[in-house]
Amino acid sequence: MKDKKQLTKSETQVMKALWQLPGAQGYSSEIMSLLPDPKPAPTTLLTFLKILSEKGFVSSVKKGKAHLFTAIIKREEYLRHFMSDVKTSFFGGSLSSMVSFFAQEEHLSDKEISDILDIINHSKSK
Repeated sequence: MKDKKQLTKSETQVMKALWQLPGAQGYSSEIMSLLPDPKPAPTTLLTFLKILSEKGFVSSVKKGKAHLFTAIIKREEYLRHFMSDVKTSFFGGSLSSMVSFFAQEEHLSDKEISDILDIINHSKSK
């Protein structure tokens, strides 16, 4: 995914809706139904889907008069790439600096800290 561009806020909303659909595919009306209010105009949604296709995030196949849109990039793949960019751009590539920032900013409870430590310990044992 190195050649993929970042998504805008609106493009992210469209991708999140598409990722929610079974098989990460659906028609524009199905995608529209999952978008938060205020929903874009149908033509605006189609413009976003065209841009996402040009960026390599979405493919489409004509089915009768409509297009079936499919996410090419999995949510986890985009999230991994996005968070890696955040870590590199804002924290000099340091995961500990990034975690420290979020720990301080989020004012974590003792339970949340314990849960995070359990996740870290569990991942180390794999």
